[in-house]
Amino acid sequence: MEIGIDSFAAILPDPATGKHPAAVERMAHLLDEVETADRVGLDVFGIGEHHRAEFLDSAPAVILAAAAARTETIRLTSAVTVLSAADPVRVFQEFATLDLISKGRAEMVVGRGSFVEAFPLFGLDTRDYDALFAEKLDLLLALGETDHPRWEGRFRPALAGAGVFPRPHQAKLPVWLGVGGTPQSFARAGVLGLPLMVAIIGGTFERFRPLVDLYREAGARAGHAPEALKVGIHAMGFVGESDLAARDAFFPGWAHLTTTVGRERGWSAPTRQQFDAMAGPEGAFLIGEPKTVAEKLLEASESLGGIQRVTFQMSTASLETAAMKRSIELLGMEAAPIIRAANEVV
Repeated sequence: MEIGIDSFAAILPDPATGKHPAAVERMAHLLDEVETADRVGLDVFGIGEHHRAEFLDSAPAVILAAAAARTETIRLTSAVTVLSAADPVRVFQEFATLDLISKGRAEMVVGRGSFVEAFPLFGLDTRDYDALFAEKLDLLLALGETDHPRWEGRFRPALAGAGVFPRPHQAKLPVWLGVGGTPQSFARAGVLGLPLMVAIIGGTFERFRPLVDLYREAGARAGHAPEALKVGIHAMGFVGESDLAARDAFFPGWAHLTTTVGRERGWSAPTRQQFDAMAGPEGAFLIGEPKTVAEKLLEASESLGGIQRVTFQMSTASLETAAMKRSIELLGMEAAPIIRAANEVV
């Protein structure tokens, strides 16, 4: 099982003073976090894409390129690229360039995104939410097959053999499909034979098993080998010196962002009791001391029929400067060895 971290480059107020850090300072700390993850042997680091004041990740390929220059082995991916609102040609060129800079460590997780700010920003209609994604995914995958594609669609001018360069260092740039809870998205990933990254940000891991089974069944019917149908999960996660310390570090930032987004969507304000339940044995938050997190993740993998990758969404933790690097160290040096040893036994 590959183990990594996803960050949305959240820029949160200090819980004690209410002041936000300078954006330049937050970006420097984010690159330190990627460097730490590489140093402690984690497998992958992902940067999300948002177009909101709470996040600094509107250009993930740029951040990942900066990280590539400071790291050696860790794979670098988007988490996710909002493909519906992007030009697939430009996305391919950016990540092919990242692949050259990183000497073959670039990947993409592409999805429709859970926020819609990118649509009006780039002059797109939210009523075309899924149609845009389906068409642009088709083009992105075609770009991976040939450097002179011939392609025609509804939302973008046709390509009549124009060259798309540079080409990546890897023979084929890995593309994962990021999904939430829509059955059609799971089935689409299976039909295309793409590795699946499931965003599980609430509820329980077990409730996603029917959807993961749907993905595997769709992939099998389409003729894809079982080993090609990889499953990854993206989950809220944080590792501390103790279960309580991890929860105390993560809760303020999580509550702040959840309240902000919830206000827009008509949700009630989250409570510490709800948070503790999600971080408990039955919830889908991977938050606690290394042994707690490792054991819970292994149970989650079993409940989903086996997973090949997990990425911890840590960037809503408060006191990030002090706590994040230590959490990454605990994940890489204490939790990850437990998880990997258990997988070797299996």
